[in-house]
Amino acid sequence: MKNQYLSWKTFACITTFLVLLPLLAVIYQAFDSDINNLIHFWNTTLSNYAIHSSLLVIGTVSLALLFALPSAWIVANYQFWGQKTLQWLLCLPLAMPAYLIAYLYTDLLDYSGSLQKLLRSIFGWEMPQDYWFPQIRTLYGACFVLALVLYPYIFLLTRVALLEQSENLIQSAKLLGASPIQIFRRITFPLIRPAIAVGIALVAMETLGDFGTVSYFAVTTLTTAIYDSWLGFQDLGTASRISIFMLLIILFFIILEQYSRHKQKHYQRGYEKKKSFQKLTGWKLVVVYLWCGGLLSLAFFIPFGQLLYWSYDYFEQSWNLDFMEFAINSLKVSITASILTVSLALILQFTHRLSRNSKIWSSITKSFLQFSSLGYAIPGTVLAIGLLSPLSFADHSLHSILKYFELPTVGLVFSGSIFALILAYTIRFLAMAIGSLESSFSRISPALDMASQTMGKNGFFMFRKIHFPLISKGIITAGLMVFIESMKELNASLLLRPFNFDTLATHVFTFTSDEQLERAALPAIVLVLVGLIPVIWLTRSLISQSEKER
Repeated sequence: MKNQYLSWKTFACITTFLVLLPLLAVIYQAFDSDINNLIHFWNTTLSNYAIHSSLLVIGTVSLALLFALPSAWIVANYQFWGQKTLQWLLCLPLAMPAYLIAYLYTDLLDYSGSLQKLLRSIFGWEMPQDYWFPQIRTLYGACFVLALVLYPYIFLLTRVALLEQSENLIQSAKLLGASPIQIFRRITFPLIRPAIAVGIALVAMETLGDFGTVSYFAVTTLTTAIYDSWLGFQDLGTASRISIFMLLIILFFIILEQYSRHKQKHYQRGYEKKKSFQKLTGWKLVVVYLWCGGLLSLAFFIPFGQLLYWSYDYFEQSWNLDFMEFAINSLKVSITASILTVSLALILQFTHRLSRNSKIWSSITKSFLQFSSLGYAIPGTVLAIGLLSPLSFADHSLHSILKYFELPTVGLVFSGSIFALILAYTIRFLAMAIGSLESSFSRISPALDMASQTMGKNGFFMFRKIHFPLISKGIITAGLMVFIESMKELNASLLLRPFNFDTLATHVFTFTSDEQLERAALPAIVLVLVGLIPVIWLTRSLISQSEKER
């Protein structure tokens, strides 16, 4: 029995090391290279990259708050026709890749776009100097596009926090003579502030790691600085140092999120009565429909409708052998990554469950889970930087071994094949599988484990006969989430894909960069439809769960 426990712990330790390997490699590369290039980079352009990244995060978060907070307040406090449908419709923009919206709105709002053409025909304008129109391909345009895609993070968390408030607190404040403004400032806002902070942290991390939108809009950020250093100047050391700087910023957002969750535990407790909804009628209801409908149209329906039109109009050009090849590539890599990711998450979760009787090992295996969940916080660009060095070292070592034994060489097995992509997807999305399986394992009574151990059945037999049948739905859910996110992953795919190997995401981005998204509209529609599955499922699950708790 001890040997079985040791085997599970060994596998868990190896899995944790696998996730930490890119971080360790980035740190090593940062301190093992010449710093003169970084100094020159800082004195010339890197400071502008850092400033642009800061402005991008601040602008995106501000606009996301503007979009999310009124929407969350509406659906959490008022009752009207379509309210329940709006609760999950407002989360649909999460399924739309930001770089797609960036291209679609550029095509619509640019000087040669349909909107400005219409304005020129109506007012008789002939030259650009005849009128002023906001430029979409700017830093502010990037903030707008990213906010449209990312605001659901803040919306969903804030809505849940608003619904969890007790009506008794509001009534007590009214009896004490508090005005609506005082109630909001002293009761409502302190209760929802942790949820808002968590949403801000998520939006900021996603914004900081974005490459597709800022690259298309020619906005220089820290992410583009990594690409320029690595691919433009062939300087992996400088790219690693910039990656370390990005990771420190992301670490700050993670600490902010954890601190906010800690505070939230003290705010949310002991409610006797849930808050009631107010019915909306008249002009207020019209304003609500205009606000929510306008936001949904800008963030999802207009871009999705344009993609549908192009998919139909360019179907013959899109439905070809290349599309089928790229779809098969995406399926092959994503399915393999989801199977591997779920398997590693099962090892980690089951090892932690086996160790619950030992206080020391329980703490150690819990640390394994926490460290293994760090991958999701690592931007795909940084992850690719961290994997390149150890995978290249593995290729050189394999080549030396084969040469020593006078065996035929096999090329770049690790860094030049889909192995690198699969490993990157596994590390990045392992946290999602761990979170999904954690909830499934928590519903299994410890008495079942004790009964199995009493009968002499431990380790793999207990997992196969008891745990696996009970968590099968959680396994399917985890695998589905990892599969869908792997299908959409862009940053790591661009840097780690083998030569002459494209996925649907890289295929769409390539056409987007070449101003030919019309020809890639069909694969773009596939990516959006695939992304809708987890968004609808997760949001409706959270909504139904919060309604049960009311």
